[in-house]
Amino acid sequence: MMIPFVYTVTRNSNAIEEIECDLLGRECVVTYKNGASYLYYNVSRRSMMNLMMNKNISLGFWVNNNILNKGCFTSRLSVA
Repeated sequence: MMIPFVYTVTRNSNAIEEIECDLLGRECVVTYKNGASYLYYNVSRRSMMNLMMNKNISLGFWVNNNILNKGCFTSRLSVA
């Protein structure tokens, strides 16, 4: 199986529209349902692979446990 370096994850979520992951750059762009987008740096490659491979992970759970609670750096890309 070939693993892409950049991929987008969309699932049913009350808070998150989609997550775009860049494995090489260790970055994720999280787009929330309210339209705001944030770029997160220094995201674990292992957690991004886990998100891609495990289709049962809640997007909100993943963001809370792998980005917000891990001290990843952020910058706001767009305002709702």
